[in-house]
Amino acid sequence: MLTPKSTYRLQIRSEFDLDRAAALVPYLHDLGVDWVYLSPILTAEKGSGHGYDVTDPTAVDPDRGGPGGLAALSKAARAAGMGVLVDIVPNHMGIETPADNAWWWELLKEGRGSRMAEAFDVDWDAGNGRIRVPVLGDGDGELDQLTVVDGELHYYDNRYPIAEGTAHPGDTGAEVHARQHYELVNWRRADAELNYRRFFGVNTLAGLRVEVPWVFEESHSEVKRWFDEGLVDGLRIDHPDGLADPKGYLDDLFTLTGGAYVLVEKILEPGEKLPEDWATEGTTGYDALADIDRLFTDPAGEHVLTQSVPVDPFHEMIHGTKRGIADGILRSEVLRLARLVPDDANLDADSAADAIAELLTCFPVYRSYLPGGADHLAEAVRDAQVRRPDLAATITALHPLLNPFLDGADGANGLTELARRFQQTSGMVMAKGVEDTAFYRYSRLVSLNEVGADPAIFSLDPLELHRRLLERETDSPLAMTTLSTHDTKRSEDTRSRISVLSELPDVWTDVLSGLEDLAPIGDPTFAPLLWQSLIGAWPLSRERAHAYAEKASREADLSTHWTAPDEEFERGMHAAVDAAFDDASVNAVIEGLVARIQQAGWSNSIGLKLLQLTMPGVPDVYQGTEFWDTSLVDPDNRREVDYDARRQVLTDLNFGALPPLGADAHAKLLVVTRALKLRRDRPELFTGYTAVPASGEAADHVFGFDRGGAVTLLTRLPYGLAQRGGWGGTTIELPPGSYTCALTGTAVHGGTVRAADIFSTFPVALLVQEDAS
Repeated sequence: MLTPKSTYRLQIRSEFDLDRAAALVPYLHDLGVDWVYLSPILTAEKGSGHGYDVTDPTAVDPDRGGPGGLAALSKAARAAGMGVLVDIVPNHMGIETPADNAWWWELLKEGRGSRMAEAFDVDWDAGNGRIRVPVLGDGDGELDQLTVVDGELHYYDNRYPIAEGTAHPGDTGAEVHARQHYELVNWRRADAELNYRRFFGVNTLAGLRVEVPWVFEESHSEVKRWFDEGLVDGLRIDHPDGLADPKGYLDDLFTLTGGAYVLVEKILEPGEKLPEDWATEGTTGYDALADIDRLFTDPAGEHVLTQSVPVDPFHEMIHGTKRGIADGILRSEVLRLARLVPDDANLDADSAADAIAELLTCFPVYRSYLPGGADHLAEAVRDAQVRRPDLAATITALHPLLNPFLDGADGANGLTELARRFQQTSGMVMAKGVEDTAFYRYSRLVSLNEVGADPAIFSLDPLELHRRLLERETDSPLAMTTLSTHDTKRSEDTRSRISVLSELPDVWTDVLSGLEDLAPIGDPTFAPLLWQSLIGAWPLSRERAHAYAEKASREADLSTHWTAPDEEFERGMHAAVDAAFDDASVNAVIEGLVARIQQAGWSNSIGLKLLQLTMPGVPDVYQGTEFWDTSLVDPDNRREVDYDARRQVLTDLNFGALPPLGADAHAKLLVVTRALKLRRDRPELFTGYTAVPASGEAADHVFGFDRGGAVTLLTRLPYGLAQRGGWGGTTIELPPGSYTCALTGTAVHGGTVRAADIFSTFPVALLVQEDAS
């Protein structure tokens, strides 16, 4: 099995297609990258900026460069000695434009008798034999807007098929519609009445049943070609928790690819382990991101920051947000589960639905994989019984129905549909209730509100991080590590600056109070989140700031909402955003705080970057983040990258330039390229993990480790370090030997060295043992 030493993620789209990616390969190789990592490239909805809405899994998207583009990229990568990793989407397909999805079009046309009825996850009985398609507007007589055009049913610009023999001369569109295998319904009915499985709450993404052998085979025919023809070396699997049988899927993929390198986009809660029997090398690295960020968060700031915002404790908050999702946008999934409760259970339907929603709400991780993870279900049962004693008997009765392996049963008949579908649904409730709601409400320090992280965990002490990195080296050395992705709520450099606020919490609370006086937002829980995010990304364009404010406030779902925007609140919120640019007093407050913390933010940024690039695991660099990248949530993090500027700086660095740590980001590119090249060209230096100790008055500000000849040293909590007057007599105990710093070229002798000398040029150092074997 070929495995990468590092990857570089590119967002492939029409504006940056596979041919442009192929042309970028020489730069990536010069940067030190080992494998090129591509976002989804199968044919997706026209104009899709992300590619997760695949409409044709049998072909590379022509708008993304088509098969010729993939061949060109693969050829360029091979010529440079690089591998290719591709993101694929097995859980769902894009159905926004039915005519562009031949599978969905056939299903709509032929209904329950279609071959495609086995491919999509539809509860036909719940729709009286028809698929409910939630597209109609709120006006009266929307069905009267239906027309028959060229053998199709049209609703404004939307086109739908007509079953054979169901349209007659003189029929109205509504009359023809009444005879179809689908029912166009008001969009508001989706949350409670939809009868096909979606990706989370997205109506335009329909769940695919890849557990069916022919569905797997046909939906992966193009992926198989990639491996048969040697075009691709590895895969990143999007959202495996949505699958009926993640282990079975990965086993099938192992066979299809010949045992290729595979990663899973799996969110692990604190303390949770990836199932050991999965055919994967590990996760895509959100767990690593969470650990790294918390090394740079000052535990001394926790109390003040917690007291500064009027929000519930995080774990209490998420019970409310998850229950809101189960009762709201995922109500249709809860009701589908309730319909699967067998009649002989003798449970009241309403009570069963209520209890199922509570169990989903109390589920402590994304999902179980029975019989593995039965303890998580048992924990949810206990918590639900405590929270809802009125449902205790119903919850007790549901437990063995949701886990056929309970009480020694061997589960010989396999999982029932109820048990299997409950597992698929719990992750949906977790993702929407936590990542997409609570993360926009819990506002004490928003750099901690990141995918795969628990914001209730404020910081991580160095000893604990050393323990976790040693465990990673032992258990998952080929899992990915990451800092920024297309899914992160804030990029690594945005978070790095925000984390500095933990070192001066009283200053932050004073700034927040001043901003609220000068430019009130009208929501005391949302205001800290918005101002911290803008300060982390400052300076940014007015357009980006407004777009973020709107998305974040609607995701929080308190003062305003996606489905029912509060115009008065949003008007005041946008006025506050404008004040950041137009009001001299507000602007001065923001600029003043940014100036105070940006140097420490830069220190954090290159510290956590060097840590990620050299720690155990396979580091990924998200497109463009070799420079400062102060992105916010998507689509802000998919903006065009200026590679010409990066090429020029890389050329300068290759000719010996040694830039200072400053606004131009050249120092970050130096750290990235030197670390990537060392990992790629000197793999023998990265074969172990040993902590490097420090002593003295500022020892807590040092974090270091030896990978077997490559020694990483970095500064943590830099603002506090500066406030105390610097390193003083702090020393670092290096392993014996002679070293050269890969960043500065400085010679260093092993043994006891002064921290002030090590960090005299940069707040980080990457030492290479010259006499390493």
